Amino acid sequence: MSTALIGFGVLLLLVFLRLPIAFAMGLVGFVGFALQTNTRASLSMVGRLVIDTGQDYGLSVVPLFILMGLFVNRAGLSTELYRASYAFLGHFRGGLAMATIVACGGFSAICGSSLATAATMSRVAMPPMRKYGYSDGLAAASIAAGGTLGILIPPSVILVIYGLLTEQSIGKLFIAGIVPGLLGILFYVLAIRFAVARSPTAGPAGERSDWPERLA
Repeated sequence: MSTALIGFGVLLLLVFLRLPIAFAMGLVGFVGFALQTNTRASLSMVGRLVIDTGQDYGLSVVPLFILMGLFVNRAGLSTELYRASYAFLGHFRGGLAMATIVACGGFSAICGSSLATAATMSRVAMPPMRKYGYSDGLAAASIAAGGTLGILIPPSVILVIYGLLTEQSIGKLFIAGIVPGLLGILFYVLAIRFAVARSPTAGPAGERSDWPERLA
């Protein structure tokens, strides 16, 4: 059995043991390199990689995007995005799920991370959907689907990393992600409409908001 397969197997084992993926990959890489060379060389490699990665100007935007998303969440903007989306869509069947998709799109334009988008909107959107009798399947699916918009709608962390690895213009990649992101929102909303048309009890309609409430 090759060294690569052994390392991959150990990595999977550590992940199944619920060790964070970053630490699992780092541990496997460190031990593997130490076995191939020596411990001193492996320690030197770790220090050099940490410094080089921390000094990379392009990668510095990744934690800043996530930090900006944290600020937005702490300020309550994620809740306001959801409330505004619900004011326009809540009176439709599946309106809460549709509002979740639209709010995920808005949050993605601030954060740039799919995981952060899904985690944030699950705290914001799941309680109201359960309160109004939405099926768990539709509620979870709408949050999971909306979370995928984080890698499409700029600023996308994935597009930044892709641009750095392939030496492409990050600005052009951001522009290229706008239309697919908007189409993703549209088609997800249409998919929810189709789902609640087949099963009306999965997403009951809410109360209609008047225009002053929508524009507040």
